[in-house]
Amino acid sequence: TNSYGAQRLKDIASISGVRDNALVGYGLVVGLVGTGDDTVFGKKSLRKMLSEFGVEISAVEERALSVKNVAVVALHATLPPFAKPGQTIDVTVSSIGKANSLRGGSLLMAPLKGPDGKVYAIAQGNLIVGGFDAEGRDGSKVTVNVPSVGRIPNGASIERLAPSPFLSGGSITFNLNQSDFTTAVRVSEKINELLGGEFAEAVDSTSIVVSAPTKPSKRVSFLSVLENLEINVADGMGKVIINSRTGTIVIGKHVTVGPAAVTHGNLVVSIQENQEVSQPEPFSDGTTERVDQSNVQVTQGNGRMFLFGKGVRLDQIVEAMNQVGASPSDVMAILEALKQAGALSAELIVI
Repeated sequence: TNSYGAQRLKDIASISGVRDNALVGYGLVVGLVGTGDDTVFGKKSLRKMLSEFGVEISAVEERALSVKNVAVVALHATLPPFAKPGQTIDVTVSSIGKANSLRGGSLLMAPLKGPDGKVYAIAQGNLIVGGFDAEGRDGSKVTVNVPSVGRIPNGASIERLAPSPFLSGGSITFNLNQSDFTTAVRVSEKINELLGGEFAEAVDSTSIVVSAPTKPSKRVSFLSVLENLEINVADGMGKVIINSRTGTIVIGKHVTVGPAAVTHGNLVVSIQENQEVSQPEPFSDGTTERVDQSNVQVTQGNGRMFLFGKGVRLDQIVEAMNQVGASPSDVMAILEALKQAGALSAELIVI
């Protein structure tokens, strides 16, 4: 068992084939107050849209168009698993041209396609924009948040059911969020204990294959029982995570240090530049010159040595570091040196 208690299977694993699907599209936002594109592809898109409604525009007329109230936008949305036609999803609308703001605009009907090129939803509606943009005649400008991106809540209607392998085959697969052989074995043992037979098998450190009913209603009920099983998740391997940009250091539970003696002192080098004027004696042939004077000082801090015994625990490491007043950068250097010396039994990860 672990020190965090048992966790539900639904919190530590996902079901293979049950996932979100990304949708993307291209469209026009109209009704802007002079903050649109007026770009070449904006004009072409407007010309194509008008032609579908029987309004033909020549190439010469296209070049003369001013489309400052229209913006060309990219659309993206997420299609949830098992979403059915007629249901709605949220849509994010982003300017891809010169439009400064989409505030007050409306998206005209635009298809949303999946990776297979098929249309899975149709988007249309009024945008909600969280930012704004204001500009004066003298060129002064104020921008708050990002006015070139907006959202349309429930702005797309689902038109097609996304394919899913969930109901195919005689088994389902649980994939652990964090790969671990011990946890995978515990999941399979817990399921077999519940069902009273060899129904689950851990095939690797991530996946557990479980024999399941083929009838949809029974499979749903079956999964409802399994996903609420309490699993004692195994402790992961010892890791030390270091973020050198923020000075953040995270030391995992099972990190230990072997016998090692450590001393760490601060070395400060300061250079002070001064300029002096060299003035020659009166009636001499010398010239007045400006001379650079550099003063270099090196200060060595008093580092205290501390000793790690065999199998030192995490709390002892932290206590030793605090006693010598080590800063985050000092701790980073000490941990890296311990790893190089082979005294740190953990994976050192720098992000």
